[in-house]
Amino acid sequence: MKNENLVPKVRFKGFSDPWEQRKLSSVVTPVKSYSITRDNERKSTNTEYIHYGDIHKFTNTIIDDHVTLPNIADGDYIPLNEGDLVLADASEDYVEIAKPLVLFKTDGRNIVSGLHTIALHPHDVESLFLYNVFNSQNFRRYGYKVGTGLKVFGVSSKNILKYSFNSPSMYEQKKIDSILLKLTDLIAANEDKLEQLKTLKKLMMQKIFSQEWRFKGFTDPWEQRKLGELFNERKEKSSQGELLSVTINSGIVKFDTLDRKNNSSADKSNYRVVRYGDIAYNSMRMWQGASGLSMYNGIVSPAYTVITPRTNTDAGFMAVNFKRKSMIQVFQRNSQGLTSDTWNLKFPVLKNIRISIPKITEQQIITELFTVINNLIAANEDKLNQLKKLKKYLMQNMFV
Repeated sequence: MKNENLVPKVRFKGFSDPWEQRKLSSVVTPVKSYSITRDNERKSTNTEYIHYGDIHKFTNTIIDDHVTLPNIADGDYIPLNEGDLVLADASEDYVEIAKPLVLFKTDGRNIVSGLHTIALHPHDVESLFLYNVFNSQNFRRYGYKVGTGLKVFGVSSKNILKYSFNSPSMYEQKKIDSILLKLTDLIAANEDKLEQLKTLKKLMMQKIFSQEWRFKGFTDPWEQRKLGELFNERKEKSSQGELLSVTINSGIVKFDTLDRKNNSSADKSNYRVVRYGDIAYNSMRMWQGASGLSMYNGIVSPAYTVITPRTNTDAGFMAVNFKRKSMIQVFQRNSQGLTSDTWNLKFPVLKNIRISIPKITEQQIITELFTVINNLIAANEDKLNQLKKLKKYLMQNMFV
């Protein structure tokens, strides 16, 4: 009878045999690590080393020819070979217990394992499969159980070698490795694309709001105006309406989309009304960029300030303007309070801040540009989150 506990929930077609339980010490041979610190680094030698800090810094799975490692003085070291795994033996983050990297396509580079690392040479098991074992929830739970330390939490080489795990045939391991590696590469590519879009947005904000770049046909100088000439404060209150929240990174969002406990008061009679097209900001976090243009009708906490644009003011243009670094610094200088924990920026002070703005038609074209960029960023963030969820699902269900 098949042992159902040793059969994964998600499996490639054609595989049905139960997985085999194995002890890590039976499929790996420890490779010597050395107490090499940053003080041993040299500008150019024939020997490179992996420091545990480098492992935590890397977001990729493998170390290959595209990864630069620090050099150390040449010595009588035992080098790592292609396919070896190197683990950081300690971390300040419990999620990264024994974080692993795989040495891959090194083309003869002389690489050794340095301080606070555990190096393992696998046999009778695929390197990438073992990498995924170390990233599994089962290993995390084991690490919590046998690890030691408070500020810095670590797992010893001795305890790692005692770990038991389940594995299929080498052929099935390779199939699992292939799909997870492709998914990891796809996530990395989308992360790069997202960073490029954010860099593009940052560049556009710098160039357009400094007026270094302007759309064709616009030559009129921008005017200095007080924010009180551009906005009115919306003082309307209501206990009825969808609860909204102002975030630093995503602007105004529906509260129920946040992974956050609802600590709002049962009596919402003092909550502020927000209309589509308003700008709302956290009065105590405006200096950190907690503002946004509302795409919804709803209500927000009394801790927020809601402002509504006057004629010839494009709220989208102003919402982008409020996120600029130099603008946030202005908000910080004008916030009132003895310490950063008590700084606040209410509308009576905000309305006296002066800014430069173009005519309404140019505002609207600038808004259209940043709407496109923001939509691209949001779409890529959503795609990236979906890919990460898919990988998490596979990691939870392709292993036993």
